[in-house]
Amino acid sequence: MFASTTTPHGLVRRVATTSTGPNVKSRKLLCGKKSEKMIVSTTAPPPLVRSVKNVTTTSTGPGFKVNALGLLLGTCLLLQANHAGALDIETAQKTWKCLLGGCRSELVRCVGDPSCAANLVCLETCSPGDLNCQVRCGDIFQNKAVEEFNTCLLSKKKCIPQSANDGSYPVPPDCALVEKFNTQDFTGTWYITSGLNPLFDLYDCQVHEFSASPHKLTGKLTWRVTTPDGGFITRNAMQNFVQKNPKRPGVLSNHDNEYLNYKDDWFIISARLNNQPDDYVFVYYNGSNDAWDGYGGAVVYTRSSSLPKSNFPELRLAAAKVGLDFDNFKMTDNSCGPQPSLFARVHKRLFEGERALATNRNSSS
Repeated sequence: MFASTTTPHGLVRRVATTSTGPNVKSRKLLCGKKSEKMIVSTTAPPPLVRSVKNVTTTSTGPGFKVNALGLLLGTCLLLQANHAGALDIETAQKTWKCLLGGCRSELVRCVGDPSCAANLVCLETCSPGDLNCQVRCGDIFQNKAVEEFNTCLLSKKKCIPQSANDGSYPVPPDCALVEKFNTQDFTGTWYITSGLNPLFDLYDCQVHEFSASPHKLTGKLTWRVTTPDGGFITRNAMQNFVQKNPKRPGVLSNHDNEYLNYKDDWFIISARLNNQPDDYVFVYYNGSNDAWDGYGGAVVYTRSSSLPKSNFPELRLAAAKVGLDFDNFKMTDNSCGPQPSLFARVHKRLFEGERALATNRNSSS
């Protein structure tokens, strides 16, 4: 989710997001006993700059995984721009000129760095528009070289245009938010046990440790990225969320971040905070960074590592407040088991390789 993102994904092929005029849709919104409409505009606003769920690792998510998060970019986009239809030839040429003129040293370091280069190769295996694949590459392959390349390409030189806000995750009206939220009640160990956006919200073993002061939360966020061989990489990030407006305690902001200028906003839609195992907090979020304006999602935090079924009725109502269907949320796996054995991981890769070969033989016969 916030991953986060989050959230900070590494190099990710940018997906074309175009706007075709004032196209507006609405989704039903329930606030208390009133039925209203939350307007979801698909008209691209003036270029602003989300949090692809960020972080030192790139999710998440609500404000976290800019890792988890994927930043929709990469030199692979440029190499395949015409094929993918993501950029017109003129724009691709301008981007290459900017890249080679302003970020040459960062590009050279990326190509010479094993993880950064592997990220580029990984992106080449993704089909155009396959965000899950692109974000996955960014989750697995990330380091300082990736971060430096992203910073130059997106923030310093702005070689790749920011993906415009398509209105998919609008700011909810005040009637959808909780009237009271004490940050000091949201401390200790919490788990993300359910999420909406598969790009940022559904990582395994999402264990978050929160500390608080009046009107401020500090989170030590931890999650796992599954590797192709069935193993995992543990990622973590520190993030701060602040209640800036005392009249809107249900809004917490994570702004003023240096990396990709990402900023996330959490909207607390519903919460039960009685220091009991069935405590929960329903968070809807949206954000912006130099790569993507308007990403978002929703997650459920619980004190239990799995979501208590007794919370479902309240969560369905909470989702409806922001025009969502809780049936579209997925449960996460917080069992946090040990790393699979080397034998099991090698066997998985061999099995998948044999299956791919068999599929290719069948399709060609």
